[in-house]
Amino acid sequence: MSDASRNPLKGWQVDRAAIRHVGQGLQRPECVLAERDGTLWAADARGGVMRIAPDRSQRLVAPRVEGRGDVVSLPNGLAFAANGDLLIANWGTDALERMDRDGVLRTLHDRIDGRPLGKANHVLRDRRGRVWLTVTTREQPWTRQLQTRSADGYIARLDAQGLRIVAEGFCGTNEIRFDAAEEWLYVVESTGQRITRLRVADDGTLGAREVYGPARLPGFPDGFAFDAFGNLWITLIFSDELVAITPEGELLTLLDDSHPATKARLLGAFDAGQLTPEILEATHGSLAPWMASITFGGPDLRTVYLGSLRGSTLPSFRAPVAGLPMVHWDEEHHPSTTETP
Repeated sequence: MSDASRNPLKGWQVDRAAIRHVGQGLQRPECVLAERDGTLWAADARGGVMRIAPDRSQRLVAPRVEGRGDVVSLPNGLAFAANGDLLIANWGTDALERMDRDGVLRTLHDRIDGRPLGKANHVLRDRRGRVWLTVTTREQPWTRQLQTRSADGYIARLDAQGLRIVAEGFCGTNEIRFDAAEEWLYVVESTGQRITRLRVADDGTLGAREVYGPARLPGFPDGFAFDAFGNLWITLIFSDELVAITPEGELLTLLDDSHPATKARLLGAFDAGQLTPEILEATHGSLAPWMASITFGGPDLRTVYLGSLRGSTLPSFRAPVAGLPMVHWDEEHHPSTTETP
């Protein structure tokens, strides 16, 4: 049990004057991965993934299928396979994909239980090599879900037995994360405006779910990450706020880049079922417009990077506590590694 009085986030907020921007000319850097050597990988709306080297040089890794050339793509969530390939939840192709670091792409799954996958949002690998995928909705077009708030989102798991749905009935399923012991799987329900969690059995079976933290967050959660103390840092998209839920369930505001008038209009329209593209377009901050994700990096895991849907850089700042290392952090990538996916 953490000592709440020693929580490094208590009384701390991001110093806007200390924010530095990494990368340039990025397009829709929705998800960001950090490697121990300082390399960053960001999803890019041009269809590939931008590699930002430790010296800050950039290279867009564009996807191509052998024998077919370049392909249409819109990567959303990213994770590393054990050999360093990129696992991609592709929002544009509605598929779970795998791409090597030269851009060779293959589709792992675009259907489940005989049906189209739906809007693939986020992908995560656990310590046992299992791959977890979230699908936000099967609504067509997906934007209808903003009005209907249908709880048709789900979580699927890919292992040696294939891809199967392991939990469903989520309202706008977005990012997922494990706690340090991988005993709980935490789930962002964006249009449910909440974080839920499910206990994970040894065989990967998910138990009953419960709401984690406030029953309703003051905005739309999108991405999140744990720090080493146990705080869960969360981005609120559209209003562009960074908040955290402490281990005791208290909500802290770490960075507020919102505009009160447009935020109030957004939340009011959503509650009334009258949300329009115009209202969404008008609601954003200036640092990381439509703040979508958070990643800890740097040699001490205390450098924070913010991903966004409308930004062209990755705002970064130093945190008072290290992030919880992701499964790839201490792995050496071996191209010959044999894996389930």
